[in-house]
Amino acid sequence: MVLQEFEHEALALSSAERAHLAHTLLVSLDDMQEDEVERLWLDEAIRRDDEIDAGLVTPVPAGEVFKRLTELFR
Repeated sequence: MVLQEFEHEALALSSAERAHLAHTLLVSLDDMQEDEVERLWLDEAIRRDDEIDAGLVTPVPAGEVFKRLTELFR
């Protein structure tokens, strides 16, 4: 099963089932070595930078993000 198929199937689960799956996946990350975690964060940073460069996303300043979160959780 390719990742996209797995994602599609996972999103079709109930909220409780998705929460359980998410928890299980997150716990499984605790077994990763520090260099693997660092590599994954670097890959993610590169992916996000590429999206910005391609104009696929517009960055939001951190101050604006925190302002929106504060308003949302009042």
